[in-house]
Amino acid sequence: MSEDVLVLGGGVMGLTTAVVSAESGRRVRVWAREPAPATTSAVAGGLWWPYRIEPEALVGDWSLASLSVYEALADRPEETGVRLVSGVHAGIRLAGLGPWAAQVDGLREVGPAGLPTGFGFGLRARIPLIDMPVHLGWLTRRLEAAGGHVEAREALSLPQAQTESGASVVVNCTGLGARELVPDSSVRPVRGQLVVVENPGVEEWFTAVDHASSATTYLIPQPGRLLLGGTAEEDDWDTAPRKTTADAIVERCARIRPEVAGARVLAHRVGLRPARDAGVRIDSERLPGGALLVHNYGHGGAGVTVAWGCAEAAAALIG
Repeated sequence: MSEDVLVLGGGVMGLTTAVVSAESGRRVRVWAREPAPATTSAVAGGLWWPYRIEPEALVGDWSLASLSVYEALADRPEETGVRLVSGVHAGIRLAGLGPWAAQVDGLREVGPAGLPTGFGFGLRARIPLIDMPVHLGWLTRRLEAAGGHVEAREALSLPQAQTESGASVVVNCTGLGARELVPDSSVRPVRGQLVVVENPGVEEWFTAVDHASSATTYLIPQPGRLLLGGTAEEDDWDTAPRKTTADAIVERCARIRPEVAGARVLAHRVGLRPARDAGVRIDSERLPGGALLVHNYGHGGAGVTVAWGCAEAAAALIG
């Protein structure tokens, strides 16, 4: 085993980066301010798709690298939380996507006949859908199997974390926390609210983004529940669910699948996506004393989509 690596952040990005580093032969620890089930990652819908993430020139490769991993993990859905599920993105054309789209097997355009009433075009695909609580648990176990471990501990500063841990490499995967920790004032929240209901029989996912407002519409079937969304409210730090927002979400989703209007509500959830004005930051610098600091944050609404690609890019900077 080589030198110690300290990963800051216990969400999907931190855990995936820790797994990649540990499986390359490094001693890895993760400091997590909160347990994985309490992170923004646990609230995420979990659908693989490059959504609200930049820079475009790099996102495609990161996404495809992750897609390849998830397709393999889908052979063991109960263990990994990953399934391949069919569905429709309404209001999107292939021409509006990057070159990466040509490498997604089965991605194709559909017309009005293949869409809910009111939509004229869209894309159909069978892509990974990740049950995030299950997947985060699996990542933690995979890290432990590689010799790493997670500590419930908060970094007060980057130099302090390095000094107290004694690690020769610190990897910053703190998401929204990077705003204060780096500090990086370009990191901003994009609030997402969703409603969890009993699934009345919805088997396919559906998404539609209203670019003229902060409202989105999606139905994502996860084992034992159906996720209804959502919102994309920039610079909104409120983590408390809003009843008016929840009612509007259910109403929008009921226009797509009327049976959800009467579905029993199981929970209301809010997550703050860690957006960054310049997009994802993956680079390195030196801390006082010479330790290597690698940044891997700013993944917006697509952390799970690019997790493995970004983890590999961050690990390459460790050397």
